[in-house]
Amino acid sequence: MLNAETSTQRPSHVPAELVVDFDVYNPPNVEQDLQLAWKAFQDSGVPEVVWSVRNGGHWMPTRGKLLAAMYADCENLSNRISLLPREIGEQHFGIPQSLDPPDHHQFRMLLNSLLSPKRVLQMEAEVREMAAGMIEGFRAAGRCDFTNDYATVLPVGIFLRMVDLPIEDRLMLLELNNNIIRPTHAGMSVEEATRRLHDYLRGPIEQRLGRDGDDMFSKMINGQVYGRALTFDEALNMAKLVMQGGLDTVSNLLSMAMRFLATSAAHRHELQQRPDLIPAAVEELVRRFPVTVQTRTVTRDVSYGGVTMKKGDMVILGSLLQGLDDRDNEQPLVCDFHRATRQHSTFGQGIHRCPGAGLARLETRITLQEWLARIPDFELGEGEIKCRGGLVGGIVALPLKWHAGSTRQVSVSSAKAKGEKS
Repeated sequence: MLNAETSTQRPSHVPAELVVDFDVYNPPNVEQDLQLAWKAFQDSGVPEVVWSVRNGGHWMPTRGKLLAAMYADCENLSNRISLLPREIGEQHFGIPQSLDPPDHHQFRMLLNSLLSPKRVLQMEAEVREMAAGMIEGFRAAGRCDFTNDYATVLPVGIFLRMVDLPIEDRLMLLELNNNIIRPTHAGMSVEEATRRLHDYLRGPIEQRLGRDGDDMFSKMINGQVYGRALTFDEALNMAKLVMQGGLDTVSNLLSMAMRFLATSAAHRHELQQRPDLIPAAVEELVRRFPVTVQTRTVTRDVSYGGVTMKKGDMVILGSLLQGLDDRDNEQPLVCDFHRATRQHSTFGQGIHRCPGAGLARLETRITLQEWLARIPDFELGEGEIKCRGGLVGGIVALPLKWHAGSTRQVSVSSAKAKGEKS
């Protein structure tokens, strides 16, 4: 978890009534529930825009529509620094996420072509086969730690296949990524973790830059920007960002979704009886359980919510707030798979919207289809369930249990057919 012990005095242009002491990386009671920790802050009567003294000081919108507008404003809010405090964020540069227009578009197009809806659908059989095999591996045991036995294995395994890197490196890469997005005094520094990740990626990038290859890294780094080839540093920074995106966000979304289903028999039974609702359920779970926090830098004096932000001020955008805002979603804490409309910023907004959103939805949908086809009823297992904050929030461990005799062994094809009926 990010260190937020440092606080700052109120700048002279910040009205005193807008000052709060809220740590976006470690909100009060986050260990019990990440989303409810943010919802409690939103419901506490704070203004639509506040200034937090934590992490060096920053602005923060607290309501959904304002949040979405600020996400999409790449003219007044720069993506150059991606986390706070500033001295840490300046080391966290990644392409294309840390770029602003027009550079962002050039590099983003390299990713868009590799994560297009057509490309993602072509991966369905591979994702389904891996998901089914993993669930079968522990189905008869009647228990698992979903976070560590599945959620950090499936999306990471699929990603490592996409970029043609050894699956055996999974745990090492997860540890490095965790120290980058959740730095602590106890763990290695951001500088050390970033250096090690760069060192790890340097060999594959050197081998693939300028050469044909079918893997995602090869296709991405051998594209062109502004009619020229990528430099080595550009290729390395792009690979680092894609690596970080592929290692963490989907894993935490999956754990959040499964914790909810483990505690709600009504929702489980609805999906068992109506597997055609699973795609809609994925959209609702995405709305209800966002996990990311992003950072912007004000590029010129600008007014939001009646508040003037000065050039150089920092802004935190908590994706969790719009999906939980009762001004944007009726009864936002209720999971309703039949909800007519949904407003959320779980994957961001605007040109910096997460390029892997389609893959995240695919992996979540297939997980629900394959799991419920084999393990229709399950509940929370023994042991404390702790959430954590950070640049990406999540669940540390999620013990689940079920009666082994009530499970079913099914083929991949039959589970797919059941999940795609009308």
